[in-house]
Amino acid sequence: MALLVRSLLRRSSSPSSSNPFSGGVGGAVWRRWMSQEAAGYHLSGGPAHMRGAVFWEVNRPLTIEDFHMPRPKTGEVLIKTKACGVCHSDLHVIKGELPFASPCVVGHEITGEVVEHGPLTDTKITKRFPIGSRVVGAFIMPCGSCFFCNRGQDDLCEDFFAYNRAKGTLYDGETRLFLRNNGKPVFMYSMGGLAEYCVVPAHGLTNLPDSLPYTESAILGCAVFTAYGAMAHAAEVRPGNSVAVIGVGGVGSSCLQIARAFGASDIIAVDVNDEKLENAKVFGASHTVNALKEDVADKIREITGGRGVDVAVEALGKPLTFAQCTQSVRDGGKAVMIGLTQSGAVGEIDINRLVRRQIKVIGSYGARARQDLPKLVKLAETGIFNLKAAVSRKCEFEEVGKAYQDLDQGKIVSRAVVEIM
Repeated sequence: MALLVRSLLRRSSSPSSSNPFSGGVGGAVWRRWMSQEAAGYHLSGGPAHMRGAVFWEVNRPLTIEDFHMPRPKTGEVLIKTKACGVCHSDLHVIKGELPFASPCVVGHEITGEVVEHGPLTDTKITKRFPIGSRVVGAFIMPCGSCFFCNRGQDDLCEDFFAYNRAKGTLYDGETRLFLRNNGKPVFMYSMGGLAEYCVVPAHGLTNLPDSLPYTESAILGCAVFTAYGAMAHAAEVRPGNSVAVIGVGGVGSSCLQIARAFGASDIIAVDVNDEKLENAKVFGASHTVNALKEDVADKIREITGGRGVDVAVEALGKPLTFAQCTQSVRDGGKAVMIGLTQSGAVGEIDINRLVRRQIKVIGSYGARARQDLPKLVKLAETGIFNLKAAVSRKCEFEEVGKAYQDLDQGKIVSRAVVEIM
């Protein structure tokens, strides 16, 4: 199986405190935007406005607001959003644990249909993504031209972090979202995917075959994308490796599937929820550990003959599970951290063990859109990655607020996806 996976993957790879729109500038920006000499989608028969889910401030519910139709710029694509996943990263923003520009439209793992290209967009892009084509978008949207993108490290794209994550804009320093009632700007968490339309830099997209459904495929852009980055690039999982995954929600359960696809032997799922642990067996877990009932590191060493795992992945973002992750790996093993947490949180590690036993602690935010997203589509298309089992709930657009409440309360077993079709 692992050899088949690697063959398929080879074949498939041919907030800042300063608000740039403050001081009444937003309306002027929008008027300049709308006066650009480019045929907007709404001028070609499409609607002139759309709806999006807006986060305003902590302790205030998400609301669905009307927006002017977004306008893509050069190298960007306007997508009619079909589905968007419900992710803990959005929840961290909503709860104020991750500082981000607001108001903003959240949502960052999407599928949809191409409806417009930005003016002067390269013909290679327009041919790859013709109008009407089905696409899936990655939450890390590489610019394609910075220091890291030029070295194939899309996951470290300078513009993505400097503009989108720091300011809530795309890479010219401007948002594409303006409220319909007053023209005021609204920021974008990634592409702002919880909206009926969204603008995505073309390098963050790949084609979605007709054989894959829009709804389930949305998770390819974050849950599966994050898991693949951790397993392929950070952990470099090889056939026969032992792997432990601490926290088996949407991202963690995807790690289990990727580990199985890569040929891992012992695959150990760790959680505090028995339902999630039982579900983990479907995704490839050979052993499960309930962290409320057993000492995680001791049990993992027992399962692995006293040695510890080759790779442990922390998918929750908590100081306790950070420590459990580092304590669970063998000498020379890799502890991979993918869980985000409250800003300023600190993880602790035994320095002497780190040094003497060559423990490797590695952070991993996601995969590399241009080279990896097509591979994930291939894994799903061939059935090696089970998309249907990975989505445990489907929601209507109007239910988005309730979906995040349930996510916060641990009521979503794997991944929830909002259908916006």
